[in-house]
Amino acid sequence: MNILFVCTGNTCRSCMAEAIFNNKCDIDNVKAYSAGLSIVPGSRTSKHSAELVMNNLSMDISKRSAVQLTADMIKSADLILTMTNYMRDLISSNFPEKSNNVYSVSQYAGVNGEISDPYGGSIDVYSKTYDQLENIIGKVLIKLKEDKGIL
Repeated sequence: MNILFVCTGNTCRSCMAEAIFNNKCDIDNVKAYSAGLSIVPGSRTSKHSAELVMNNLSMDISKRSAVQLTADMIKSADLILTMTNYMRDLISSNFPEKSNNVYSVSQYAGVNGEISDPYGGSIDVYSKTYDQLENIIGKVLIKLKEDKGIL
């Protein structure tokens, strides 16, 4: 199963979500990747995102380049989890055949709200986003296990 996390620039939220998910996922044949709706070519993971992932997961994503979301990525994803409802709606309207597989990450986890973009914020702002993602992804993993009959 391929899970695609989507944010705007793929330097903050979605790359942290990908790292958290892949670090915590213990479900066979389930892997996450991430992309951005509108990346800046050549951009790398934000300093604060990389620092938080290193400190919490011992994973180095500091040299990771942003990935532009493509139609092929959307078509090959089994589940698409966006950071906001707007992103969810944008993908669903452009790919109606995938609309049953596109959710905001909060919606899929059964949590209200959206994941705010920490871009340009302090380490404290990024830390709050990281903690929010970690909590929600824990709920995503439980839902996936329930849906697969593992729990």
